[in-house]
Amino acid sequence: MEIPAPKSAMVVRYTYLWANEQDGGREEGRKDRPAAILLATSAGKRIEVLALPITHTPPSNPEEAFELPPATKARLGLDGERSWVVLTEVNRFAWPGPDLCRISPRRDTCLYGFLPQNIFGAIRHEFLKLRGERPRSHRATH
Repeated sequence: MEIPAPKSAMVVRYTYLWANEQDGGREEGRKDRPAAILLATSAGKRIEVLALPITHTPPSNPEEAFELPPATKARLGLDGERSWVVLTEVNRFAWPGPDLCRISPRRDTCLYGFLPQNIFGAIRHEFLKLRGERPRSHRATH
Protein backbone atom coordinates (compact mmCIF):
# COMPACT_ATOMS: atom_id res chain seq x y z
CA MET A 1 0.00 0.00 0.00
CA GLU A 2 1.24 3.49 -0.83
CA ILE A 3 1.82 5.53 2.32
CA PRO A 4 2.76 9.16 1.69
CA ALA A 5 4.73 11.37 4.04
CA PRO A 6 2.28 12.85 6.57
CA LYS A 7 1.19 16.45 6.24
CA SER A 8 -1.35 18.62 8.01
CA ALA A 9 -4.77 18.68 6.30
CA MET A 10 -4.41 15.14 4.88
CA VAL A 11 -7.43 12.87 5.13
CA VAL A 12 -6.45 9.22 5.52
CA ARG A 13 -8.22 5.93 6.20
CA TYR A 14 -7.35 4.91 9.74
CA THR A 15 -8.55 2.52 12.45
CA TYR A 16 -9.45 5.18 15.01
CA LEU A 17 -9.39 4.24 18.71
CA TRP A 18 -12.05 6.29 20.51
CA ALA A 19 -11.32 7.32 24.11
CA ASN A 20 -14.32 5.33 25.39
CA GLU A 21 -12.97 2.22 23.60
CA GLN A 22 -9.57 2.72 25.21
CA ASP A 23 -11.22 3.35 28.59
CA GLY A 24 -13.03 0.02 28.13
CA GLY A 25 -9.72 -1.79 27.68
CA ARG A 26 -9.55 -1.95 23.88
CA GLU A 27 -6.15 -1.50 22.25
CA GLU A 28 -7.48 -1.23 18.71
CA GLY A 29 -10.36 0.68 17.21
CA ARG A 30 -13.39 -1.23 15.98
CA LYS A 31 -13.79 0.51 12.65
CA ASP A 32 -11.72 2.01 9.86
CA ARG A 33 -12.76 5.57 9.10
CA PRO A 34 -11.50 8.74 7.51
CA ALA A 35 -9.36 10.85 9.83
CA ALA A 36 -7.92 14.32 9.37
CA ILE A 37 -4.24 14.82 10.15
CA LEU A 38 -4.07 17.88 12.38
CA LEU A 39 -0.31 17.94 12.87
CA ALA A 40 2.77 15.96 11.88
CA THR A 41 6.00 16.43 13.83
CA SER A 42 9.37 14.72 13.77
CA ALA A 43 11.98 14.08 16.41
CA GLY A 44 14.99 12.44 14.86
CA LYS A 45 13.74 9.59 12.70
CA ARG A 46 10.40 9.28 14.52
CA ILE A 47 7.38 11.00 13.00
CA GLU A 48 4.31 11.50 15.16
CA VAL A 49 0.89 12.67 14.00
CA LEU A 50 -2.32 13.88 15.59
CA ALA A 51 -5.43 12.53 13.87
CA LEU A 52 -9.01 13.71 14.33
CA PRO A 53 -11.81 11.23 13.57
CA ILE A 54 -14.45 11.84 10.91
CA THR A 55 -17.86 10.34 11.68
CA HIS A 56 -21.43 10.22 10.40
CA THR A 57 -22.77 10.54 13.97
CA PRO A 58 -24.09 14.06 14.59
CA PRO A 59 -22.44 15.70 17.59
CA SER A 60 -24.49 16.18 20.76
CA ASN A 61 -22.85 19.61 21.00
CA PRO A 62 -22.40 21.27 17.58
CA GLU A 63 -19.44 23.30 18.89
CA GLU A 64 -17.46 20.07 19.42
CA ALA A 65 -17.39 19.08 15.74
CA PHE A 66 -16.94 20.60 12.31
CA GLU A 67 -19.31 19.50 9.55
CA LEU A 68 -17.58 18.81 6.26
CA PRO A 69 -19.24 20.47 3.27
CA PRO A 70 -20.70 18.06 0.68
CA ALA A 71 -18.38 19.42 -2.04
CA THR A 72 -15.31 18.68 0.09
CA LYS A 73 -16.54 15.15 0.80
CA ALA A 74 -17.18 14.57 -2.91
CA ARG A 75 -13.72 15.87 -3.88
CA LEU A 76 -12.13 13.49 -1.34
CA GLY A 77 -14.17 10.56 -2.67
CA LEU A 78 -16.12 10.12 0.57
CA ASP A 79 -19.78 9.10 0.65
CA GLY A 80 -22.68 11.54 0.35
CA GLU A 81 -23.85 11.27 3.97
CA ARG A 82 -23.31 14.15 6.38
CA SER A 83 -20.01 13.87 8.27
CA TRP A 84 -18.29 15.73 11.09
CA VAL A 85 -14.67 16.07 12.20
CA VAL A 86 -14.74 15.47 15.95
CA LEU A 87 -12.78 18.21 17.74
CA THR A 88 -12.82 16.78 21.28
CA GLU A 89 -10.77 13.64 20.62
CA VAL A 90 -7.45 13.00 18.98
CA ASN A 91 -5.23 9.96 18.40
CA ARG A 92 -1.49 10.47 18.55
CA PHE A 93 0.57 7.78 16.84
CA ALA A 94 3.90 7.07 15.19
CA TRP A 95 3.69 7.37 11.40
CA PRO A 96 3.07 5.29 9.45
CA GLY A 97 1.71 2.85 12.03
CA PRO A 98 -0.24 -0.37 11.45
CA ASP A 99 -3.67 1.28 11.61
CA LEU A 100 -3.46 3.11 8.29
CA CYS A 101 -5.77 1.28 5.89
CA ARG A 102 -6.23 0.94 2.16
CA ILE A 103 -9.09 3.11 0.91
CA SER A 104 -10.53 0.39 -1.29
CA PRO A 105 -9.42 -2.69 -3.22
CA ARG A 106 -9.08 -0.46 -6.29
CA ARG A 107 -7.06 2.28 -4.54
CA ASP A 108 -3.82 1.02 -3.02
CA THR A 109 -3.30 4.02 -0.76
CA CYS A 110 -4.47 5.29 2.63
CA LEU A 111 -4.76 8.87 1.34
CA TYR A 112 -8.14 10.32 0.32
CA GLY A 113 -6.62 13.73 -0.31
CA PHE A 114 -6.28 17.09 1.44
CA LEU A 115 -8.80 19.36 3.11
CA PRO A 116 -8.96 22.81 1.52
CA GLN A 117 -6.85 25.29 3.50
CA ASN A 118 -9.84 27.40 4.58
CA ILE A 119 -11.62 24.33 5.99
CA PHE A 120 -8.48 22.96 7.60
CA GLY A 121 -7.78 26.38 9.11
CA ALA A 122 -11.28 26.50 10.60
CA ILE A 123 -10.93 22.97 12.02
CA ARG A 124 -7.54 23.81 13.54
CA HIS A 125 -8.88 27.07 14.98
CA GLU A 126 -11.90 25.36 16.58
CA PHE A 127 -9.75 22.51 17.91
CA LEU A 128 -7.34 24.94 19.57
CA LYS A 129 -10.22 27.00 20.96
CA LEU A 130 -11.68 23.88 22.60
CA ARG A 131 -8.31 22.81 24.00
CA GLY A 132 -8.92 25.04 27.00
CA GLU A 133 -11.90 22.80 27.72
CA ARG A 134 -9.66 19.69 28.00
CA PRO A 135 -10.44 17.56 24.94
CA ARG A 136 -9.97 13.83 25.39
CA SER A 137 -6.52 13.29 23.97
CA HIS A 138 -4.96 9.86 24.15
CA ARG A 139 -2.19 7.88 22.56
CA ALA A 140 -3.18 5.05 20.30
CA THR A 141 -1.50 1.93 21.64
CA HIS A 142 -0.81 0.14 18.39
